[in-house]
Amino acid sequence: MVDSRFFKVSGPFSLNELEEISGAKVGGDSENRTKMFADVAPLNAAGPGDVTFFEDIRYSPALAVSKAGACLIREEDAAKAPTGMVLLVTPQPLRAFARVANAFYPGGADGVGVHASAVVDASARIGEGCRIDAGAVVGAEAELGDRTLISANAVIGPGVVVGQDGFVGACASLAFCIIGERTYIHPGVRIGQDGFGFIPGRDGHLKVPQLGRVIIGDDVEIGANTTIDRGAASDTVIEDGTKIDNLVQIGHNVRLGKGCIVVAQVGISGSTTVGKGVMIGGQAGFAGHTKVGDGARIAAKTGVIRDIEPGAAVMGYPSVPVRQFFRQVVALAHLAKKKDA
Repeated sequence: MVDSRFFKVSGPFSLNELEEISGAKVGGDSENRTKMFADVAPLNAAGPGDVTFFEDIRYSPALAVSKAGACLIREEDAAKAPTGMVLLVTPQPLRAFARVANAFYPGGADGVGVHASAVVDASARIGEGCRIDAGAVVGAEAELGDRTLISANAVIGPGVVVGQDGFVGACASLAFCIIGERTYIHPGVRIGQDGFGFIPGRDGHLKVPQLGRVIIGDDVEIGANTTIDRGAASDTVIEDGTKIDNLVQIGHNVRLGKGCIVVAQVGISGSTTVGKGVMIGGQAGFAGHTKVGDGARIAAKTGVIRDIEPGAAVMGYPSVPVRQFFRQVVALAHLAKKKDA
């Protein structure tokens, strides 16, 4: 069950409210649409006052004996549910469950105000309902939108803008950047530091001034200890709805389109352009100045050294289409087998 020391539950919610929140429809004729539900829980731990979900047929035995009061479920799976369980029918149970869980556990700042040990410049503009925790620093002319939470020891540099309903985790640092609304920045993130720009020469490596910014859209999430360099001349841009995992490195002048997914330990070199809805697996690496088309899929550990067409699925180092990669694997296995023989 959810530990109440760390997560504060909202609600309860009636069946009617859950139907509206989830976008699902109550299956059959429910006798009491005002029945209240107090929490969410997995199939095997849920009780009569809990909401659960079923999406994977491997969990059919758990569904059959579940004590949950209500279950988000696909219409074709409804017959698997035990008698008496209220069914909320939807084609996407897990997605609907996420909406319900967010309603029960909305998060956000618990209390508002500025801690006595925080340092907030007199010229900074702080919106209504913000919270600034112990040891945090907010620089000159910085702006925080309403209901934004700045966690302990985070640094918001001069002129930085963070939109409303934002979250900045402990010890994160933000500089030379403009951040949209409802962004979630995990602990230890670094945004807006110098890009890695040098001109090699016999007399030493000459540093190139990094005069751009980082522009981050709305509804973006950035995982712990990820780094996003500011642009050299133009900006580094992360568009709306993109989700970035932990320990990702994004170089200067990179552009990530709307709705991308970037998994842990990916490295994206400078001036790479990634289209909309691209999914990038863990530890993939990109050479600079490459272009990735909308909707491409890049497998884990892939080395991208050339442009990728929209909708392509690639893997390997250097990257090749997925089918070609597996043909190469099979061919290599045959060669090795012949040699052993």
